[in-house]
Amino acid sequence: MNRLSCYVRARLQRRLFLWFGVAILLSGVAFSIVMLLVSAPGGPAWAREMGRARVFLGARFGEVWNDDRAREALARAIADDLEVSVILRNTSGAELQAFGHGCGRKAWTLDAPAVREGHRLGFVTICAERPRVAGPLRWLAPLVAAGIILWALSGTVARRLSRPLEELARVAGEIGHGNYGARARMGRHDHGEAVVLSVAMNEMAARIERQISDQRELLAAVSHELRTPLARIRLLTELTRDGVNVQKNLDELDREIFEIDALVGDLLAQSRLDFTALAKERLDPVEMGLRALDRAGIGAEMLVVEGTPEPVLADPTLFARALANLIDNAKRHGGGVVALRITGAPGVVVFEVEDAGRGLEPGEEKRIFEPFYRRPDEKAREQGSLGLGLALVSRIAEAHGGSARSANREEGGARIGLELPTAPRPRA
Repeated sequence: MNRLSCYVRARLQRRLFLWFGVAILLSGVAFSIVMLLVSAPGGPAWAREMGRARVFLGARFGEVWNDDRAREALARAIADDLEVSVILRNTSGAELQAFGHGCGRKAWTLDAPAVREGHRLGFVTICAERPRVAGPLRWLAPLVAAGIILWALSGTVARRLSRPLEELARVAGEIGHGNYGARARMGRHDHGEAVVLSVAMNEMAARIERQISDQRELLAAVSHELRTPLARIRLLTELTRDGVNVQKNLDELDREIFEIDALVGDLLAQSRLDFTALAKERLDPVEMGLRALDRAGIGAEMLVVEGTPEPVLADPTLFARALANLIDNAKRHGGGVVALRITGAPGVVVFEVEDAGRGLEPGEEKRIFEPFYRRPDEKAREQGSLGLGLALVSRIAEAHGGSARSANREEGGARIGLELPTAPRPRA
């Protein structure tokens, strides 16, 4: 377990547990204060209820005050039913009757004037002994017990919240130590945010693993492919030094150097795409097509323009490399270039190189754009193809917001190219 995972497990989980405890404690304190203010004697709720009771008793006794028997029956019924003491007094305060056990010094009392038709007839005093356990204590104990239970359950919640983070920290640590195959594993009950984050991290790890694998495969392939032309260059140098077929050897040397230069160009283009170092400019499609044909030693008559191609916004170096790779692919594997067709369509420009080869096998339309793809026949391998040319064309097209495309021609051969969006029109 790495340091980050240890931190998440040891410190983050503990902090979550403590913060849950603090939150529960503060909630309990706030609840207790509110209950004390609302339900304690002298509080707003208590005063409101006592006012209602005072009005009720005054009106009820006012109705029967002048009837001694009815007044006595009402007072006795209240004293017996509510287990309180009832004292009746006249307007001067002299005691008329008393029912119950009397009022002690610590009793709660309620004084209500007996009123009928706006005239005060006397006073009614009701008193009750205070309970041995204060009111707040009756709900304080359950509150404390509930707080302890919630705090204990918060430990489970803290572990559940920190477990996905611990798993993500583990994967991040393993990726940092070079284990690009590490993946985050989430349970069915993990919360959604952690699952989304784990999916993003797994996708990132997969991309890194794929990129590292491609770089290693590229390094191995380039090392192997460079060994053959370098060995030939060494042999041709020795033969030239001995004076054997000097002119022919020089031509062969030039061809081998050209092959190495093309390979290095592809590698440089790959590195620019990896670091997204694009310097886009407005380019004329027809002009770029003519330049590509001229550099390949092909006449301008091979250029076919359909429609009115509008300028594209592209990196000149990378775009030239894409066209060069398309033409080179047709020359090496397609039996020669038949035409470079540039088609203007609404919002896009299509560049296609048509060849005179045998065409594409079923399913090759997409596979030819995969890195290191080479046809399984010996002839393609003998031509020294590394399988990066068309893959680079596809990457360049995608980096410019376009796509690569391929299809067979009705006349025979294949049509391979790319499609790029047109450049935005300049503001007036």
